[in-house]
Amino acid sequence: MQEKRTRYPSYDVLREQEHWDEHTREIVLKRLGPFDQHKFLEDHEAALVFGIARHIVYDHRKEILDYVVHHLDQSLSSAAGEDQRKVDTPEQRSLVRDGLRAIDKLSQKQYGAPFLEIDEKEQYTLLQELDQGKALPMRTWQRIPQQELFKKLATEIISAYYSHPVVWSEIGYGGPAYPRGYVRIEQGLTDPWEAKRDVNK
Repeated sequence: MQEKRTRYPSYDVLREQEHWDEHTREIVLKRLGPFDQHKFLEDHEAALVFGIARHIVYDHRKEILDYVVHHLDQSLSSAAGEDQRKVDTPEQRSLVRDGLRAIDKLSQKQYGAPFLEIDEKEQYTLLQELDQGKALPMRTWQRIPQQELFKKLATEIISAYYSHPVVWSEIGYGGPAYPRGYVRIEQGLTDPWEAKRDVNK
């Protein structure tokens, strides 16, 4: 298991859940799993997102990355609309599905094996080139803009990662403010229930 990366080793935001309203508590606790079967992502696509997420957030913990994948799957299977996107960028379901397929194809072309079968350094290099729009030329990039694909994956992954209560505890985030609210809003002050930094860490 990966060691916790935190300056708040004794803080656990879930100890504060009794101060949240029932609806908020239900939403947050569901992020701990177990998770339903994927509604949009196929098994290989989910594994690809998991593998990509490890590089985006520099975290290998399965229990957190499983939630990241679940969050993206929910987003893609939802009937709700998406945020604004560039004119030449496909809608998010096509962008992600065709984009993940393109990443595997790119990996095969560049390293002779699918993304999940190449080593971590090669995976990182491939994603870095995608982020910079400098991946090897492929016809797919005419439909799937490289940087928009990376931006979409990174945005969804990071958003999900930092909404997980374990990560909240590690960064010292006190969780939902409603209905209790924050009282000590002056600079440098914290409420008694907020995380206190361990200066020895």
